[in-house]
Amino acid sequence: MSGESPQFGAGGESNSRLLPPRLRIATLLIADESRRCDGRPGPGRRRRRPPPGHRRSAAPGWTDPVTLGGHVNRRLLHCLTGAVLAAVSVVVPAGAGPAGAGAPGSAAERVRLLAAPDIPLANVKAHLAQFQSIATANGGNRAHGRPGYLASVNHVRAQLDAVGYRTTVQSFSYNGATGYNLIADWPGGDPEDVLMTGAHLDSVAAGPGINDNASGSAAILEVALAVARTGLAARKHLRFAWWGAEELGLRGSQYYVDNLPSAERARIGEYLNFDMVGSPNAGYFVYDGDNSDGVGSGPGPAGSALIEQTIQGYFTSIGVPTRGTDFDGRSDYGPFIRVGIPAGGTFTGAEGIKSSSQATLWGGTAGAAFDPCYHRACDTTSNINDTALDRNADAIAHTVWTLAGTPAPPGSTVYADTFETATGWTVNPAGTDTATAGQWVRADPAATSSGVATQLGTTVSGSFDLVTGALAGSAAGDHDVDGGVTSVQSPPISLPTGGTLTLGFSWYLAHLNNASSVDHLRVRIVGSSTGTVLDVAGTAANRAAAWQTASANISAFAGQSVRIVVEAADAGSASLVEAALDDVRITRS
Repeated sequence: MSGESPQFGAGGESNSRLLPPRLRIATLLIADESRRCDGRPGPGRRRRRPPPGHRRSAAPGWTDPVTLGGHVNRRLLHCLTGAVLAAVSVVVPAGAGPAGAGAPGSAAERVRLLAAPDIPLANVKAHLAQFQSIATANGGNRAHGRPGYLASVNHVRAQLDAVGYRTTVQSFSYNGATGYNLIADWPGGDPEDVLMTGAHLDSVAAGPGINDNASGSAAILEVALAVARTGLAARKHLRFAWWGAEELGLRGSQYYVDNLPSAERARIGEYLNFDMVGSPNAGYFVYDGDNSDGVGSGPGPAGSALIEQTIQGYFTSIGVPTRGTDFDGRSDYGPFIRVGIPAGGTFTGAEGIKSSSQATLWGGTAGAAFDPCYHRACDTTSNINDTALDRNADAIAHTVWTLAGTPAPPGSTVYADTFETATGWTVNPAGTDTATAGQWVRADPAATSSGVATQLGTTVSGSFDLVTGALAGSAAGDHDVDGGVTSVQSPPISLPTGGTLTLGFSWYLAHLNNASSVDHLRVRIVGSSTGTVLDVAGTAANRAAAWQTASANISAFAGQSVRIVVEAADAGSASLVEAALDDVRITRS
């Protein structure tokens, strides 16, 4: 990480809210995203003191993304989609069974089509050992203009070439020496929509730079190799980069961005940056794409919030709290956000001091630097926190796999969920539900009746479904919907372009004759707009629970990231209302 910026003062910590660690996954607030759809910070943003453990410089300049040509429409679409979905929500309770990895071909496996592989810590550490050996053999460092840096480039390039990447070495001059950027493209994916992941490869002259930043370089190298091992067929085109001369002021990444034609810049949809991801006294910082922590230099370009949300979602799923870190222009995301490209990434701390509250949050030593060997000769392989390195490598893989998407061939299943495992559906996504009982839950339901069947104890497939209150209770209506509306929302679903997209699902709505037309079951799909695919109202008659199927053409949402929102309501005078959903599937034909 570059040390050219002036040091931060001692600031307060982020005020980001943390959900309890027992929750399986968290969906995070995407605040004010629509106001930032033009790629600039919203009005009235105040610069506040950044959190401890980081440093700041003058805020990066902003370029109106309208100057980026046709690419602006795609970014605006992502941005507006995020605005529609912005909410603080809670997690769907897991019901009676634990979430687990599905076997090949199982419902869980089908839902997790984009699941990233585990990144072996041993492999990442083997790369670090190589970088250490290179430094040891070349004067103790891998700095710009020194033989250790070029040897590092050649080492990384050889591994990428061996597994099928198209690699390019870009040379530039700075301070009378030649520097090098290594760019690696994985064949395939949409060339008009590039997901780029980068880390700087150089060290300072004082030492081998194993945490700063062989750690980030090794982690993204192993993720790139995992892409090749798994044969990932991403919807987006994947590009990886190892930057030169970052320690001298982001020289390599700046040269790359400055020399990209405007059309090529416009093709980069997101840039992910990983700089120092194994600090020995580690913190877990995520670049604050939406300024949700309310400190520092404001949000990143439109689309940065989605990157932050994706990374935070991974850490929350493994029970690790995060804090925001500012876009202060101190690492290689700087040149990208200055031209309006969304960015994000992780950071485990540099020379900043870990506070007592941060030590309580993450462990480690309060009053000591996150990395006491920052920019020193002792930044060797002994200067690495294995746990932090392992978690960050897996977070990188998760983020790449999630944002890259997978293309759906004609006649294929794009998304399927039978609710046999917890897959990230969230209740009360907009924070406006009014139901006091019978909220949506993923569970093995109990059969209930009151003259007619009101809740089915059988599901369409397997043992679990989404149901409004799964328990039977001691009397009719104990766990039905009461008091108003309960809603539940799917995780983001990336829809392909081309072909006909069809959403299908099984459902039922049951009620007694005290129901009315204001009671209902409603299913909507939400992307850059909203479409209602099922709207069933109650009537003043007994309606027995019985599974039915519904389908709808959702091709109008092709190419978007969408969510399915399901709503049930007892909006009248204390009706007995139950509803359920199962076997949700989106297909392309």
